[in-house]
Amino acid sequence: MKKIVAAKLHGITVTDADLNYHGSITLDPDHCEKVGIFPLEFVEVWNKASGTRISTYVIYGERGSRCCVLNGAAARTCQPRDEIIVCSTVYIEENQIANIKPRVLMFNSDNSVRECLFYDVGTKDDGTMTFAVHEGLPNEVT
Repeated sequence: MKKIVAAKLHGITVTDADLNYHGSITLDPDHCEKVGIFPLEFVEVWNKASGTRISTYVIYGERGSRCCVLNGAAARTCQPRDEIIVCSTVYIEENQIANIKPRVLMFNSDNSVRECLFYDVGTKDDGTMTFAVHEGLPNEVT
């Protein structure tokens, strides 16, 4: 089994950090649903400003709020206005990699979606792999 990127929120801006909440990252369900990130799913969070990397779980905030709130201990790793990357992963067999099309949202500073992308891995007849980034989103979340 290989650990593979399943979805990313790339360059989303932290809107708040709540040290006294019981933990997690609160995200707008509109953003999560577009890429296939589920409530309670564990994600990796990478702070572009500090380089800090943590693992936490997702809770859905208010729909349409464009929120990105680090809660509990995670609040110590990011400050409001920091840009972060939220990455969901999946374990798959190596021969399944061409079947997934990880979705990526890129953000403006107000957390409106600037761009939608997806990653596409293929396998040539000789067994070598190809990689491409495409604009838009594939038809299905896998």
